[in-house]
Amino acid sequence: MTKYIFVTGGVLSSLGKGITAASVGTLLKHSGKKVGMLKIDPYINVDPGTMSPLEHGEVFVTKDGAETDLDIGNYERFLDTSFLKTANFTTGQVYSSVIERERAGGYLGQTIQVIPHIVGEIVNRIKLAGEGHDILVVELGGTVGDIEGLPFMEAIRQMKHDEEVEGTFFIHVTLIPYIKAAGELKSKPTQHSVQELRRIGITPQMIIARSENALPKTFKKKLAMSCDVPNDSVVEALDAATIYDIPVTFLRQNILKPIAKELELGELEPDMEKWDTLVKRIVQPKNKTVVGFVGKYLELKEAYKSLTESLIHCGAHLDTRVEICWVDSEHIEEKGAEALLVDCDSVLVAGGFGNRGVEGKIEAIKYARENKVPYLGICLGMQLTLVEYARNVLGYEDANSIEFNEETTHPMVYLIDNFLDQSGGMQLRTHTSPMGGTLRLGEYPCDTKTGSIIREAYNGEKTIYERHRHRYEANPAYREALENAGMIVTGESNGLIEAVEIKDHPWFLGVQFHPEFTSRLQTPNPSILAFVKASLATRD
Repeated sequence: MTKYIFVTGGVLSSLGKGITAASVGTLLKHSGKKVGMLKIDPYINVDPGTMSPLEHGEVFVTKDGAETDLDIGNYERFLDTSFLKTANFTTGQVYSSVIERERAGGYLGQTIQVIPHIVGEIVNRIKLAGEGHDILVVELGGTVGDIEGLPFMEAIRQMKHDEEVEGTFFIHVTLIPYIKAAGELKSKPTQHSVQELRRIGITPQMIIARSENALPKTFKKKLAMSCDVPNDSVVEALDAATIYDIPVTFLRQNILKPIAKELELGELEPDMEKWDTLVKRIVQPKNKTVVGFVGKYLELKEAYKSLTESLIHCGAHLDTRVEICWVDSEHIEEKGAEALLVDCDSVLVAGGFGNRGVEGKIEAIKYARENKVPYLGICLGMQLTLVEYARNVLGYEDANSIEFNEETTHPMVYLIDNFLDQSGGMQLRTHTSPMGGTLRLGEYPCDTKTGSIIREAYNGEKTIYERHRHRYEANPAYREALENAGMIVTGESNGLIEAVEIKDHPWFLGVQFHPEFTSRLQTPNPSILAFVKASLATRD
């Protein structure tokens, strides 16, 4: 049977529950345990797929095509594991399932209530995520006391007494504020948060104390006593130079000792030597390169979380600080690409939806192409390379994507009505299709071309597998014209164009997929790694 570690948060949000959960999972995995991860989101949306990136941050796509919370990305990056759609669920999914079953007569006329039906559905989903694992680490989104989180709290409380559950361990992540005027650290918010948990029926067995200041031993003892946990179960979590240092920091404080004791895991000795080496390269690298990151959601950098983390992964393996020069594509439209990109060693144009800032991205692509600057275009960044090339090389002045101009006479990017979805079935997709769940999502194969940049980046692999999240596709009707003019298709998937390169350019690659979704600290994505190498080479 599976053992469960539940991670809750108190006092306020954004304390790092996801990083805490990922760090604990990482240490357990490096100790030889088979670890699963689960993020529970109390919001009513079915998934974050239709949320604004400026409100929710990045939508992370799993191997099997689920649009999930960005914390699933953290789990994958830390544990170097691909998780599936069972690793994330929301209030919306829970209620939808219960209501659908009720409409189908599945409850045989019962009155449907939060307890036992909603809570029972939550418990069943947690157990499903735990199948096949020694330990499941469960992160409950939100903050203790939130009204939308109560059914989930009740579910994990009940699991303490479930005969199908071998053991449970509750970790509470909380804030220790420092009152500058008084020169004091305060434990009262944490005490009140723990009291609220106890009122619900949950007694935390470990406190992760987030603080900007080190906690004196006397303070930690006071916190342990007031929260009724052993002294060695108060773990200090200070601000770190990199999130990847957190597992090592936790290990130094013997975080696994009380967990192993309570869950009867035996003595745990995780091998973190390689991890520690990579962390040291992140903090004190020998080299440096500057990447011009052209995007449109720069008000919230979390919208590009996987991509910025992937650059850190590559930097760690190349002993290089990858400095990001953030460039708003709308500013390029006002000031020109050269003015904003001239000091960059390379240019990266990220994905996005909608017309805002598109012309600025096209200008950035033109700058990289004409000045032989290493270039990586991802998703929309790849589609716009076709538009830029068609306009400025082929001479198709009104070339565009039909996403932005349905009347263009040269639709370089278009909407196909039928395509094979991630499960191999045929999906119908039109302009009037609902926004949620109608994109091309999940992992697809891509056949690479001999002698191409992408084939070399993936160490000669003929077929690679990468994840997608997009609605529009490159138009194959223009393939011959593009290739005759020097833009070569170097990646294909079931007849769809996946990657393009330019003949007489030192390093220029556009990919329809999202390589950042498969990048991890220990195994960076090959195409992004090759891009950073090319960027670094411009400094040699």
